Amino acid sequence: MTENFNEMYQGGKVREPYRRLEDWTNAMPTELRAMKQAEAEALFRRIGITFAVYGEGGDPDRLIPFDMFPRVFTQDEWRKLERGIKQRARALNAFLLDVYGRAEIVRAGKIPGRLVFQNEAFERAVTGFTPPRGIYSHIVGIDIVRTGPDEFFVLEDNCRTPSGVSYMLENREIMMRMFPQLFRENRIEPVDGYPDALRRTLASVAPAKCDREPNIGILTPGHYNSAYYEHSFLADLMGVELVEGQDLFVEGGFCWMRTTEGPKKLDVIYRRIDDAFLDPLCFRPDSMLGIPGLMDVYRSGGVSICSAPGAGVADDKAVYTFVPEMVRFYLGEEPLLNNVPTWQCAKPDDYKYVLENMAELVVKEVHGSGGYGMLVGPKSTTEQIEAFRKKVEAHPENYIAQPTLALSATPTFVQEGIAPRHVDLRPYCLVGEKIELVPGGLTRVALKEGSLVVNSSQGGGVKDTWVLAE
Repeated sequence: MTENFNEMYQGGKVREPYRRLEDWTNAMPTELRAMKQAEAEALFRRIGITFAVYGEGGDPDRLIPFDMFPRVFTQDEWRKLERGIKQRARALNAFLLDVYGRAEIVRAGKIPGRLVFQNEAFERAVTGFTPPRGIYSHIVGIDIVRTGPDEFFVLEDNCRTPSGVSYMLENREIMMRMFPQLFRENRIEPVDGYPDALRRTLASVAPAKCDREPNIGILTPGHYNSAYYEHSFLADLMGVELVEGQDLFVEGGFCWMRTTEGPKKLDVIYRRIDDAFLDPLCFRPDSMLGIPGLMDVYRSGGVSICSAPGAGVADDKAVYTFVPEMVRFYLGEEPLLNNVPTWQCAKPDDYKYVLENMAELVVKEVHGSGGYGMLVGPKSTTEQIEAFRKKVEAHPENYIAQPTLALSATPTFVQEGIAPRHVDLRPYCLVGEKIELVPGGLTRVALKEGSLVVNSSQGGGVKDTWVLAE
């Protein structure tokens, strides 16, 4: 498909899910729109929704641009996505449980062992350990792009600590506050059940030694972390403790929290720090963020860690290419959501193709994230392409490449008025006693004209995501 799919307009006509929004935009004068945009920014600033970009000067508390024009899915479109996302989350968890156990998928020759066991995210410390309910990844953020009315592709999987859910919730809150009439006129599925669903999910994977209602805490690196707002926001909404490593200690086979009323047992840790920093006795000895001895308590059933240490091996962009095979291998089903076609530079034929066609491809580091470590060929200069080529030639195994997809576009408020901008979607799939998905997710929008990079650290913005109720 060469032409971008416009999610609102098709053949010069407004698609049904967006019909009422056309009247809304036509009835909004430019001055009111500017006033509402300023109001939204003031609300975001007041409630503290900011993020930091490491290694840059300027404002450390930068606002992620918010676009007031919502993105809309019909109930049928959402059901299709929901089934595919849940299927993928089940397969990814089956893969993680397998590779830390008998690694049957490797034995069967369905995925190369080197991609798993030589992967820097593979944690030997949990080999042979089965976490509660056999679940490694409890919050799976699956990034999805759309290229046509019925064409959805998975761009990547985030199995460790997918961020951005606070924006999904606050985008909706602010839209409802600014445009109550719009919500009265449209029946939209709510997303505000997410904190309760997350708490339920975490409680459902309490450790073996927990014989009561589990105590839950969110482990944060602290207020200098770029996602600290989200950590405190979720802790507040769930009614759980927000803790740093220095607030916790290990004793008698359990993890304890220091409180003003004395030590209190902590049963489930929703960690927002990387594996490497969790336990200086097991991982990085210089970590000041973790808890010495935590992994011993974890392996003995004294505490649950969500997502489990080692879940990152399923995030890897080279492993991503095998997820459809995981669906077939573990579930005996055909994938409901397709991957974007991908070339692995570790394979000689793929490597040759990528080097010859770099100007037309998106080339990514397998461990990269946040829009960094990637080259968008058609948008790059000859010098940028040649510099990136040298990186790929030096370490082919560190790179994959994908075609430049004709990403769908949605109407977006820009300086000149309303214009189409490219978007992706990150729904949040919760995996515990059951698999839950709130109807919606985080829509990220590339605000620069023609840009395909939606990451906030690279100039992208966010917008509310609607799923219309039946």
